[in-house]
Amino acid sequence: MQSQDVAQRHAAAATGSPGPAVDVEQAEAALVEHYPRLVRLAYLVLPPGLARNRRVLTAHCLVQRALPRGRRPAPVIPAQSTGRNTDPGYALVRLDVVRTALEAGRPLRLTAWPRRAQLPPLLPQVWGLRLFPRSGGADELALDQRLTALSGPARAAYALRGLEQLPDDEVRGILRTAGVEHPDRALADANGVPAEYPLLDSPEFDPCSLQARPTDLMRRRRHTKAALAAAAALAVCGALVTLPGGGWGADGAAAPVYAQNPAALAALDPAQLARTPATAWKTAARTDFAAWPARGALTGDTALLRRALAVWARPGETVRVSATPGTQTGGPAGPPQLLYAGVVDSARVVIFYDGLRIARYAEPKDGTAGAALDLARVDGATGVEAEALVLGRSDGNVRYLTAPWVTRAAERDLLKPGSGAMDLGLTDGVAGPLASSALQQGACTSWNVLQLTDAQGVHLSTDLGELVPARLTSGRPGYTEDASGAQALRDWAPFACSLSAERSAGVRSVNAWAFAEQPLPDAGGTGSWVCTRAETWRGDGAVSLAQFRTPGSRYGAVAAKGSDVTACGPRDPHVLAGVLWKSGAGQWYLLAAGGRDTTSVRATGGVTASAQGALLTARAKQGAQADLTGTLREGGGISGLR
Repeated sequence: MQSQDVAQRHAAAATGSPGPAVDVEQAEAALVEHYPRLVRLAYLVLPPGLARNRRVLTAHCLVQRALPRGRRPAPVIPAQSTGRNTDPGYALVRLDVVRTALEAGRPLRLTAWPRRAQLPPLLPQVWGLRLFPRSGGADELALDQRLTALSGPARAAYALRGLEQLPDDEVRGILRTAGVEHPDRALADANGVPAEYPLLDSPEFDPCSLQARPTDLMRRRRHTKAALAAAAALAVCGALVTLPGGGWGADGAAAPVYAQNPAALAALDPAQLARTPATAWKTAARTDFAAWPARGALTGDTALLRRALAVWARPGETVRVSATPGTQTGGPAGPPQLLYAGVVDSARVVIFYDGLRIARYAEPKDGTAGAALDLARVDGATGVEAEALVLGRSDGNVRYLTAPWVTRAAERDLLKPGSGAMDLGLTDGVAGPLASSALQQGACTSWNVLQLTDAQGVHLSTDLGELVPARLTSGRPGYTEDASGAQALRDWAPFACSLSAERSAGVRSVNAWAFAEQPLPDAGGTGSWVCTRAETWRGDGAVSLAQFRTPGSRYGAVAAKGSDVTACGPRDPHVLAGVLWKSGAGQWYLLAAGGRDTTSVRATGGVTASAQGALLTARAKQGAQADLTGTLREGGGISGLR
């Protein structure tokens, strides 16, 4: 009997006659038994241009609709097939799944009615959730990208070869029966993808093992409110209202949520990344981040770049995301510029620039668990402000990527103005590790800063725990210069530790202005006043600190602080501040000082006194509080910093 069955099957295959009839019960048993494999097959054949949520639901829909309505002849099963491939019910359902999945990838035509598979599935539906398979590794992502470039018939040929382990003759027959006009061409195109068939069994292509995320909650809320309002209008009017197709929805003329936006797709395509030539900065109109070339050993790692772009656009729950204040955290609007891709310490790091922000993606060298995404606002950065970016931090050190026009990188301790700078070295723009003061714990015994040299001179920047170091300057507001000169270093030394108060605040630059020196009573020597002002990338949130240092003290003390004020800045280059000081004789004094343009100072409240000029010294009691006012040379008034 077995030899007779084999002969019959060979004869059927040779003549093209149909196989044995299959009833609904037999097809249902095969569908239920092999449901996960059939759904995986449908998912692989469906067009990759579909959103992943719709692709998952469509795969399940096509398999569930593959159940025949009555007895149907099964495709011919060659005698050499074994296992599930010898089941006529399974062969029938599989053929229908392949056929409808290929139909789903065909474009809609105005001259013909759309086929059912070309429309979004009515069932199954999961309201309020987006479902998509779990992410695989780099190999799975690379295979998925290669399959994306294939046509639908070629993807079907690859899936039938790898997932179903069918020989080419059987694959050719299934494709021809499913309506493919040129199955040989599909097989030839599938040959262009490496035969990594075991990867097809990975979670990357498993629509039955899913992750769930919420849909747009705000859009759902708006839709709910709109539905309630529409119901109320219907109840009041007592008549049905037919809404126009495209004008009254919450998103107006926007495409459906599952539509593919060309700009969004281009922003996630590693092949579309902008890459600046290595020597473009020499002739660029501006020296900013746009003039940086792409550097690092992994700039050609397409899988890494794709993961970095995908995480930027939609970071998962396990991704650690940070952003400086005022920085938008959404994905890029179009293809960003690649600045770096390489290995830093024990991580793979990718840095992008989209014209307004710097995005840094980092993942461990041995996987993707523990990935991190950092974003920083850098709009308007040019020259010194666009000379360094943080590549990574580890073991208390920070490592920088510098601009291509930087010729030397060094480390300097701001607390020791007389000491020299230690060379860090530069390798393809990457500086050696620098001990970061932003990471130090306990007492402030040093404050190490980055010293960069270019054709314009020497510049200082400091790490404040963000992607872009803050530039350090010195001088009267409006006439500042780099804090690399001998006098500027001496002005900064007693007040360097106050920089710790500006960590993670989105600081763009910090200026130190030595605005006054004041003789101290009871032969106390001369005290010095310095105003430090931290400007931010977002424009608001600037902080001004008036600090006072007595002779012999290593550090200055904060006498007054003003947030979101213009004092000490280019818009208002004036300041007035006071402090209670106890002399060596045990007497308390109120000391107040303003800038050179201050012509008089007056104290009221807990201390009543006045003086001509920019300095005021008056006896006081411990704990006394006074309000300070002054007049300026041009005739305006000034109040104490607060």
